[in-house]
Amino acid sequence: MISLSSKEILDKVSDTAAPKATMSTAKLLLLGILAGAYIAFGAEGSTMASFNLLANPETVGLGRFVMGAIFPCGLMLVILCGAELFTGNCLMICGVLDKKAKVTGMLRNWAIVYIGNFIGSLMMVFFMSQTGLWATGGGMLGAMVVKIAAGKCGLSFGSAFVCGILCNWLVCLAVWIATGAGDTASKILGIWWCIMFFVMSGFEHSIANMYFIPAGIVASHNAEFVNLLGTDITNLNVQGFLLNNLLPVTLGNIVGGMVFAGMVYWFAHRRLK
Repeated sequence: MISLSSKEILDKVSDTAAPKATMSTAKLLLLGILAGAYIAFGAEGSTMASFNLLANPETVGLGRFVMGAIFPCGLMLVILCGAELFTGNCLMICGVLDKKAKVTGMLRNWAIVYIGNFIGSLMMVFFMSQTGLWATGGGMLGAMVVKIAAGKCGLSFGSAFVCGILCNWLVCLAVWIATGAGDTASKILGIWWCIMFFVMSGFEHSIANMYFIPAGIVASHNAEFVNLLGTDITNLNVQGFLLNNLLPVTLGNIVGGMVFAGMVYWFAHRRLK
């Protein structure tokens, strides 16, 4: 159950900004690496559970639901085990607006954590590429890894940006609920619903894409994976990853988490009496 009111959650979220803004670089980087790996665990596990359903046009909706049901485990690990996730840290704006932390401290946190998340995600891509698991289902899992990544790199800038907004709005609401929850079960349930919504809807999460797209790039070097689903990999490269997806999605994530979650509640409780 949620034991805190919305205003009390705001106070608690605001209080966390100062220690996050002043945390040592080494600690931020290490906890960022862990968060990137945890989100990647959710990404690879949800793909493993849903790849056959996603490959069939008649069961795509069910596949998205299964993927959405598994992926939230990544954020659960971040929240319950303790790690630093760039997208969740967009809520630090509450502490900045309350003058408990400086803008420079928030930006420093974002930069270090973002790099750490990237390292953790790429580490998981390497591990998965060495497991041989992408050959599961006669190579269909590997084919779906490629198709998911190619689809993300094929988005327009505007679509990726808006999908990024909607995604991190929900991610930060998941963090918001977990902050106010009075017990572990309530934290898990709150995280699960919000994250399931964004995954099932097809919204874009920058840190998850740090796993999804590099994994697809690596898997695309296997011609069998590419040919199984006839995936167009024209945009599936480093440029497509960084410019077509990661840049607009990251900007959208910042807007979604900072404006639609953090700043809206801050304005409601601090300015509208």
